[in-house]
Amino acid sequence: MGFFSNLFGFGGRDMAVDLGTANTLVYVRGRGIVLSEPSVVAVDARTGEVHAVGVEAKRMLGRTPGTIQAIRPLKDGVIADFDVTEEMLRHFIQRVHQNRFAHPRVVVCVPSGVTGVEKRAVEEACLSAGARQAYPIEEPMAAAIGAGLPVADPTGSMVLDIGGGTSEVAVISLGGIVVSASIRVGGDEMDDAIVSHCKHQHKLLIGQQTAEEVKLEIGSGADMPETVTAEIRGRDMVTGLPKTLSLSSDEVRIALEEPVSQIVAAVKDTLDRTPPELAGDIMDRGITLASGGALLQGMDERLRNECQMPCHLTESPLTCVAVGSGRSLEEFEAIHRMNRSRSNRRRRGRLN
Repeated sequence: MGFFSNLFGFGGRDMAVDLGTANTLVYVRGRGIVLSEPSVVAVDARTGEVHAVGVEAKRMLGRTPGTIQAIRPLKDGVIADFDVTEEMLRHFIQRVHQNRFAHPRVVVCVPSGVTGVEKRAVEEACLSAGARQAYPIEEPMAAAIGAGLPVADPTGSMVLDIGGGTSEVAVISLGGIVVSASIRVGGDEMDDAIVSHCKHQHKLLIGQQTAEEVKLEIGSGADMPETVTAEIRGRDMVTGLPKTLSLSSDEVRIALEEPVSQIVAAVKDTLDRTPPELAGDIMDRGITLASGGALLQGMDERLRNECQMPCHLTESPLTCVAVGSGRSLEEFEAIHRMNRSRSNRRRRGRLN
């Protein structure tokens, strides 16, 4: 590590940011993951002044007065509000370094399906927030590195990264993504499905946070051995009064069927486009699940049954992408060369 630091001039301040729709994690070289906070910012609606970021701001979701807005600046894995994202990143960078003059080099995760404009917006947000340089890395690649898969070997490894706003499927070999699929379905869509189910089936309005708690407590992607229930509170749409409802795990599983089916379909589509030799490797090694959405009960079992191949969770799904992007700090120069060569190829293609 010291050799690369001296050779390329990278110091201990280099950092990796897993800029997620639901949570942002920051990895600092030599220190590991030093910050994990919700991607939420509370701002004054009149002045634009930031009141709170992260955990404090998330507590305000759905509870703020008219003068304060609790905003989630990222949607479907990309920036929805540039200025608020910039403020959030600046806050996290300064918290990590505790030095307003720190200008680290940053590796930042982006979904594999983002457009060039969306990728550039993420880079610009990092630079505006105080980064000296910003290098994007695709989330499935970061997840594979974090899971300890042999990404540089001439063998196929398959990763399914289920985040808050996107689900990414990728087959990786020889240090690159061979085939991939990126769908804008993730944990947020699962929460929305539970909210919609309660609204239409029980005439009960509940918030996103309540739906998330239900998903984590009794949600599942496949039939579970026993049925459990959870009590939820919301507002009765008929009377307008507060109401308590008991939801069963079977109900929640049915509510989650559509987003779960879309994720399974994306995995099948990716397998269908995988070269035969790599498909054989994946049959042996199986599918690796990463990120928070992979923690949904029965998700691995559902994939195992539908795809007829082994499927397993990484050791630490929530931190896998951040750890992988942190490890890629060692390969700063290689990432830079790869991005530069891709740009040159695209430029030559346009000229020809």
